[in-house]
Formats: sequence, structure tokens, C-alpha cells
Amino acid sequence: MAVLSFTAARCHNKEREHASVLIQSGFSLYASQEEDTGALLGEKLNQELLGPFLPGMEQSLEQTTEILLCLSPAEAAGLKEGINFVRNKSTGKDYILYKKQSHLRACKNMCKHQGGLFIKDIEDLDGRSVRCTKHNWKLDVSTMKYINPPGSFCQDELVVEKDKENGLLLLELNPPNPWDSDPRSPEDLAFGEVQVTYLTHACMDLKLGDKRVVFDPWLIGPAFARGWWLLHEPPSDWLERLCQVDLIYISHMHSDHLSYPTLKKLAERRSNIPIYVGNTERPVFWNLNRSGVQLTNIHVVPFGIWQQVDRNLRFMILMDGVHPEMDTCIIVEYKGHKILNTVDCTRPNGGRLPMKVDLMMSDFAGGASGFPMTFSGGKFTEEWKAQFIKTERKKLLNYKARLVKDLQPRIYCPFAGYFVESHPSDKYIKETNIKNDPDELNNLIKKNSDVVTWTPRPGATLDLGRMLKDPTDSKGIIEPPEGTKIYKDSWDFGPYLKILNAAVGDEIFLHASWIKEYFTWAGFKDYNLVVRMIETDEDFNPFPGGYDYLVDFLDLSFPKERPSREHPYEEIRSRVDVIRHVVKNGLLWDDLYIGFQTRLQRDPDIYHHLFWNHFQIKLPLTPPNWKSFLTCYEQSRAEISQG
Repeated sequence: MAVLSFTAARCHNKEREHASVLIQSGFSLYASQEEDTGALLGEKLNQELLGPFLPGMEQSLEQTTEILLCLSPAEAAGLKEGINFVRNKSTGKDYILYKKQSHLRACKNMCKHQGGLFIKDIEDLDGRSVRCTKHNWKLDVSTMKYINPPGSFCQDELVVEKDKENGLLLLELNPPNPWDSDPRSPEDLAFGEVQVTYLTHACMDLKLGDKRVVFDPWLIGPAFARGWWLLHEPPSDWLERLCQVDLIYISHMHSDHLSYPTLKKLAERRSNIPIYVGNTERPVFWNLNRSGVQLTNIHVVPFGIWQQVDRNLRFMILMDGVHPEMDTCIIVEYKGHKILNTVDCTRPNGGRLPMKVDLMMSDFAGGASGFPMTFSGGKFTEEWKAQFIKTERKKLLNYKARLVKDLQPRIYCPFAGYFVESHPSDKYIKETNIKNDPDELNNLIKKNSDVVTWTPRPGATLDLGRMLKDPTDSKGIIEPPEGTKIYKDSWDFGPYLKILNAAVGDEIFLHASWIKEYFTWAGFKDYNLVVRMIETDEDFNPFPGGYDYLVDFLDLSFPKERPSREHPYEEIRSRVDVIRHVVKNGLLWDDLYIGFQTRLQRDPDIYHHLFWNHFQIKLPLTPPNWKSFLTCYEQSRAEISQG
């Protein structure tokens, strides 16, 4: 079979700096007072919390990624369905890519047995397997499992990423399994020694010996502007719980994980609580100073390195293979027992995860996107949307069940999907954005494996020691007391909507030139796309006196009419309070898109990844300088009147 060759001219090594440099930069980056505050607090934390590192910690290096192969947009588009053999001409190395519709999997073309080269398996009528030229070992590249000999190995998988031009990158993580460094054998756990309490959504409270760790505290207020609200009623003592923990892990910057309303309450009581985040390309706390939340002890840690808390407890943050610029997951280990929390990662650690952990938790629900509910025109009929949602939810359910079956954790818990579109204006979204049922997923898992499952309720506590010894122990999971309120039936919309509404009458928007100022600041151009932006009321009708304008991103102009050249076109209707709040504060467009605050049409029906990725992830870290904008405007007016 012919082997396609690709150049590596655009390839480069993406290794990061040494871990100690990254940690120190994290301290200073997030100091909210004088410049050296973060470093001092970091030193204090190391003395009071971490203590001396255990043997071997000083030699640990951060997990890195190396680009092995780059495919141009044309080469990527030329990949056929099924198996593709490709070669990097610069290095002479061979790779296999398996394509199924929009999904890609990749590996080195090297048999794990004795390094033989794979070729097409002519006996495979389904087009999913390859055969080694040395000893006829066979690999199913759709699953990355060897089928001859069966049950032998899994092929090490590479990370497939899109680049800025819609080309593809093949990345290798090094080390691929960083949790295997300094391995520890599990010790016996006393009853009550390790307890995991569910608070709400993605927030878990872990008691690990005499230490406490909390994941992703979203406990009050909305997420994504005003689109998401908590489904579950958090335990009434949630704030006291947070104030007493030893450290908090926040997985990424999305506001259902990084909740500034929650952290504001916490900071008023304990501003120096240690908070740990991964070293993502876009800092998790990029908007801390603008938030007004006074947190003084935030630590940015490198990927793939054990962070020692005490002699028995350590944790490791890993990057996501699909969104390494913003998403992370975590492994917590206590006395050799691992707890894996993959959070929202699409392919955590590029798809390589530890097997047979004691407890695994992950998202499950779906529905965390404006697609397709907020789209109209063309194929986007109500019938099409309903069928698409049903199909996608089922695919997600099956994927999660298959992942759990493959990883074989002792216990699995679905979480990070307990939100509701409760504002009355979002009734349509609430009714159409059907989410997966955690019990349905758990039943599917139990049908296909021996994994014990746990559907959490607010305040419920899992005793890991008891559950590992006897999963049928009635005291293994303690449910909240009878009569405890599980589901929220009211939400305090007022204070949060007031903040959004304050932007509507801001002085900035008295001057139409804000449009050019904002999109120039945003920095997205040289892309053939014309977007019509329409400010609307609650029902997505044009807002009286609101702005309705075109942006041509090819030359970043603002024409009165669509250009005569051939061009893709999108129409974005946005609720005026949210779009102006986003513009004024230089926020990411996730508040609009994931928060269901837009209605969209596009022609042709193409997802413009570069455009949305820029406005959802790549916007500048500092907001537009509106003070300077208003000053310049007043000066211009004065000059005109004098002239």
C-alpha cells in the first residue's frame, strides 16, 4: 500500500520550562497585592503545608509535548475514511491515522512486540486493523488494541490536535504515564480515613487522613453569564467546609468550575487559602484582578509532576489532549490509593489514563454547548435538533461506559453535569437541551462490567475504605438525612442580572466607534468571514436603539452592506445585557455561546473553528482600554468644535 509523505517544516518542540520556574511565575502572576506577595505566600505554603519533598521529587521534570508530524490543511482534508499510513519526510518516521467521520486516532507505525512495521491487513473486511510484517501481530486502530494475540497490549496513542490553519498536529506526551514515577503500593485504609462528600455539580470535598481537598467549588450564583444555574441544593454548611480545607483544585477557567461568586464569599473569610491550577496556555485565573476577588495564595503547577502535600498525600495535574490550552484533570493519591477526576476533559492526558484506580469521577451529561439549540435556518428544524441531541447524548453515554469498562476503576461516579437553565427567559433551552441521566449511565456500566457505581446527592459521603473492603456495606455510602433538600426550586437571579444590566447604559455604548475599538482589540482578522451582530431583547428581537452592524474579518472593516466577493456569513443575535457586559469587561464569548445567550444562523453551514476558538479562548488577557477610548473621543469632539 502506498505511504503518503508529509513535510515537517512547521514542526517545533513545545517543551515548557523547568517546573520550579513555572511554579514561581505562577505565584507572582496571581499576587493581588505587592509584587512579591505571591512568592512569599508560596514559600509559606511550602513550609506549613507541603513540608520537605520525599526522595526523588527534586529530580522530577514536567510532562512535555513534542510535535512528531504536521499535516497542512490540504493534507488533513485529504485523509480518507479508515486507515491512513503517513510518513514524516524529515525524520523518516511512520505513523498511522484512523479516521471515522470527524474523529481521528493516531499512533506510531511500530509494533509493540518487536518494533515491526504495520501494513494493511488484507483479511480485515471492516478496514480497521493492520498487520505487523515481523510476526503477524494485528492491531485494531479503531480501538488501539491488539487483536492478535488477543488481550495482549494496547498501542500507545498519540494526541491529534488542530492547528490555527485547520491542519493537524500529532503530539507525543513525555512521559506518557507520569503517575508511574515513584510508584507506591496501596496500604490498608481505616474506616473513615478517606471520605468523599459530594456538594454540587463538580464540587467534591475529600477527607484524606487529616487533610481536606476540594474540587471546583461552584456553590452560589450562575455560570456563563446567566445561562447555567445549580440543579442541586448545596449543603447548608458549604462555606464553613470550604474555609476549613487545606487546598482547592480548580480544573479550568469555565465559570461552572471557577466560580467568582463562590470564591468571593470564601475570600471574605479566608483569602490566603491555597488554590492549585495547571499551567495552561491561558491562565485559569486570567481575570482575577478584574473580578474584585481578593485571593492571595494561588499556585500554578506544571503538568505530570507529583505535588507532595504530606507523607501520605500527593496529587498530579494532567493536561487535556483536545484543549491543552485551558482544560486539566487531576489524580489524587493517598497511601497508594488513586482517585481520578477527569472533569470536563475531552481526551484527558491524550487518552492515556491510569487503570484500576480506586475511584474515578467524570462528566456525563452533555448539553454544555449552544449547539444545536441556539441555531436556526437550513437543516436546523426542531425535529432535526431533537434527533441530533438524542443521538449525541447516546454516543456520549456509550463512550463514558466504554471508557469506564476499559479503565476498570473500583468505583465510578458521574458528576460535573448537574446544572439547569432555570431563568424563565431560557425556558426553550431548558426544554430542548436534554441531558443524560446518571442512573442510566451507571446501569449501563454495571451491565458491562463489575465496576461499582455511585450517583451522588448533595451531602452524601462515600467511605472509600469501607467500599473497597465490601461494596455492599450499608455504611459505605451515607446518604444525606431524610428530608434534606436535594434539588433547588428557586434561584436568586436579581443580584447577578443587575450586574449584567449595568453594562447596557454604560457611556462606552453612546459612541458607535466602540465597535471598531473592540474588534481591533480582539485581534482577529485575515479570515474570510462576515458576521452580522445584532443586539436583542430577552426574546432575541432587535433591542430598541441597539446596534446592528457587520464585521468583515478579512480586512477587519465594518461595511454597511455585505461585500460582493464570495464569503461565509454568520448572523449572531445576542441579548444586549450579556453582549455589552462581555464587551465592556473583555470577557470570553463562552458567556454568550455556552451560556445560550445568542441565536445563530450561518451560510454555508460550516463551523468556523478559528473564529470561535479565538473569541472563546484567545482574546487578550487585559480588557479594552475604555478610559483611553472615551478620553480620545472627547478630545476629538473638542477639536471639531474648536475647528
